[in-house]
Amino acid sequence: QVQLVESGGDLVQSGGSLRLSCAASGIIFRGTDMAWYRQAPGNQRELVAGISGGGTIKSAESVKGRFTISRDNAKNTVALQMHSLKPEDTAVYYCQARIYRNGIREDYWGQGTQVTVSS
Repeated sequence: QVQLVESGGDLVQSGGSLRLSCAASGIIFRGTDMAWYRQAPGNQRELVAGISGGGTIKSAESVKGRFTISRDNAKNTVALQMHSLKPEDTAVYYCQARIYRNGIREDYWGQGTQVTVSS
């Protein structure tokens, strides 16, 4: 059973920093593509940053230079380091794991962690 558990969300002032972490279990973590998404009220869920099993990183333009995604294959965790936070970064942040079984893509999600940035 795949489980993703996020932590680290909090209330922070504009310009502050937070570090989110996602612990994965039930998957072969090494080689699995991982990503962070976010969803603000009234908005669609959007990709924040992703890191492939091979370590290739992609980030949304809105967070480039401020957010960094990383993974620790020994601990089965993926982190999102966030700096220079803005009120528009306020959202629920979700961890995603993307697995391919027999050629079929399966996406798994955590329960989400709330990030609130006050102005």
